[in-house]
Amino acid sequence: MQNLKEVLKKNLKGAKKIAVLGIGSCLRSDDAAGLLVAEELLKIRNPKLKVFFGSTAPENLTGEIIKYRPTHIIIVDSVDMDQKSGSILMIDAGEVDGVSFSTHMLPVKMIVDYFLEALKCEIIIIGIQPQSLEFGETVSEEVRKSTKQIADAILQVLHEE
Repeated sequence: MQNLKEVLKKNLKGAKKIAVLGIGSCLRSDDAAGLLVAEELLKIRNPKLKVFFGSTAPENLTGEIIKYRPTHIIIVDSVDMDQKSGSILMIDAGEVDGVSFSTHMLPVKMIVDYFLEALKCEIIIIGIQPQSLEFGETVSEEVRKSTKQIADAILQVLHEE
């Protein structure tokens, strides 16, 4: 995979308002990955950034996100991509249909299509390979490290602009 920070820097170029949508469930182990990234980003105040916790029904926040009118949206979720647990994958919005996302109501493809139609914005999708999606509140160390790495990369890119 390319350097996460460099890919984000390229994809966030010219961003005026960034919405980060963390998706997942705290009750299903590594499925909490998107929410952990959102929690980490919430610790730092940046006028360009607004964090949304989509949990298992991210479609409930589409109106709020559209009202925010972001130029860029970053969606973070657990994604089964048959990789080593904790692996990070940048997924092109056009290729989201063939990817197996975590356990939530509406397919991410429908949410992405809705945002593209309503906002005409840039969408960045970051997937994290879970080790387990079993019920339980323990997140694997590999996934926890990846969530921190993603949050750090986003914050570094924002500070460089």
